[in-house]
Amino acid sequence: MAMTRMEARSAASLAGIYALRMLGLFMILPVFALYADELEGATPALAGLAIGIYGLTQALLQIPFGLISDHIGRKPVIIFGLLVFAVGSVMAANADSIMGVIVGRAVQGAGAIAAAVMALTADLIREEHRVKAMAIIGMSIGASFALAMILGPVLNSWIGVPGIFWLTAVLALGGIAIVVLLVPTPAVSRVRRDAEAIPSQFASILRDVQLLRLDVGILSLHAILTASFVVLPLALRDEAGLAAASHWEVYLPVLLLSIPMAIPFILQAEKHRRMKQVFVGAILVVALAEFGLYQFHSQVIGIAIMLFVFYSAFNLLEAILPSLIAKMAPPDSKGTAMGFYSSSQFLGAFLGGVIGGWLHGRYGLGSVFLFCGLVALAWLAFAVTMKNPRYLSTRMLRVGEMDAGSARVLSQKITAVQGVAEAVVIGSDGVAYLKVDPHAIDEDALAEFVLDAAGNRPDTGV
Repeated sequence: MAMTRMEARSAASLAGIYALRMLGLFMILPVFALYADELEGATPALAGLAIGIYGLTQALLQIPFGLISDHIGRKPVIIFGLLVFAVGSVMAANADSIMGVIVGRAVQGAGAIAAAVMALTADLIREEHRVKAMAIIGMSIGASFALAMILGPVLNSWIGVPGIFWLTAVLALGGIAIVVLLVPTPAVSRVRRDAEAIPSQFASILRDVQLLRLDVGILSLHAILTASFVVLPLALRDEAGLAAASHWEVYLPVLLLSIPMAIPFILQAEKHRRMKQVFVGAILVVALAEFGLYQFHSQVIGIAIMLFVFYSAFNLLEAILPSLIAKMAPPDSKGTAMGFYSSSQFLGAFLGGVIGGWLHGRYGLGSVFLFCGLVALAWLAFAVTMKNPRYLSTRMLRVGEMDAGSARVLSQKITAVQGVAEAVVIGSDGVAYLKVDPHAIDEDALAEFVLDAAGNRPDTGV
């Protein structure tokens, strides 16, 4: 069954909100290091802090904003977050000191709407189409990143970094317009465990060693990305002699060529069940790319080749890591696991900016690439000991509300179905969360437990 028109509109508009916000954040990445020297009080360390500080406030506030949206509604939280983001953008645009930009970037990150957007997606789109909607949002983020790497240098030559901050504020207001005019208002907002963080699950998720490995992984990946861009624009301009206005000539072919490189490896990982091998191999490639940048950062062709290698692995890891979270998280805790995963990603951006800036100021530009390579090697050692994931997908069934005893009995019955590895029935929500082997599942047997169109569940003896 396909998405309804309303669901398709919801997925597209929510992806647009996310993309507009992330486009504004990402456009600064390839150009800010070139601009920082013009600001009063600027040092390499403070420039790195300005690049990464948004990640700290984002990491701290995104889960709380999601929880608040459970009580006052998704749209008010998203609109408020976009307004805060716009205010931070204006503050950064008007700042003439590095500290002013740092404050503005911190305020930008405080507009932490990620969890609220995911919760609204879950409110508007049925369980069977939710993974598809999340994938649409994920693709919009990837597209905004690629576009930002090209637009940033071009716009910098036209309107400068302050102009990019102003444009970012306008994009945030455009996001508000989409929320008000295009995104449907859900009839009912409920806590959905596949898309939202649940406070009662925090302790168990933080004790899960396999999930923590993945959180450390996404933190490392985004620390490497952000630290690299603390110095990459400077390497292209000052070491390799490429004018700032021409930096897009490196980023454009590198990104266009690297994106399709991930596809065959994703197929190997998922279809041929070689997830761990592909995952570990991609981390090794990131390490090699960073050591290559350390060796060849004074040559345009050297930087371009190493960036191509880096982005090929980066795009692959960005696709694999969320898949591993979904495979390893308990079936009713996926939302909580993804919440901490997302916070770890933003925290990595913060740490990468801070450490990259400090290293640049103290030990020079090349030390940052060396640091990134060592971080990748440390991550590699951590990942090698990861358990092979079970090749299971998450499934949700509407089973109707029931008491706790009936929910336990129904969980046992569903677990007994061929191809079902785990089943948790939340009686108060009327939902069963499953981990299933898609190649072995008995769909007919599973269908017996699902509510029919009239809201009735077949008699299963529960």
